[in-house]
Amino acid sequence: MSLKDTLLKFNFPQSLVREYQNWYLLLRPNQVTLGAFILITKNGETSYSNISSEGFKEFPKIINEVETILKLDLHCQKINYLMLMMTDPEVHYHIIPRYSTDKRFKGLVFKDTGWGGLPNLDFRNQLSADSFYMLRDYLSTQLERLP
Repeated sequence: MSLKDTLLKFNFPQSLVREYQNWYLLLRPNQVTLGAFILITKNGETSYSNISSEGFKEFPKIINEVETILKLDLHCQKINYLMLMMTDPEVHYHIIPRYSTDKRFKGLVFKDTGWGGLPNLDFRNQLSADSFYMLRDYLSTQLERLP
């Protein structure tokens, strides 16, 4: 399996929210909660220790931006970062915002069925393609507005 295969699995380039120098921020195709992301290395590293020093330096900036929009714009209570790499070998994080109650976004209702415990990665908030792209574009716009 290659980086290209993994990116395609995560619906790249349609899921791309923001491209950084060393990372891609993708809207997770399976929205287990509102605003779930994938942050994946652009260089195909399969070991965390092999990430370039530039990639490590860029990482806090990305996390700060992601946390800002998830907390201020989507009003999540917590954020879980999962680096599982069991199926997809490239270094990547599942960024899962957590909500104690159902969240509404543009007329859609999103549930967090794992609240109070581990995120329920098997659950999918159902979105049409149009709704998925609307959410992607909204989050992308919010990121662009950050200083």
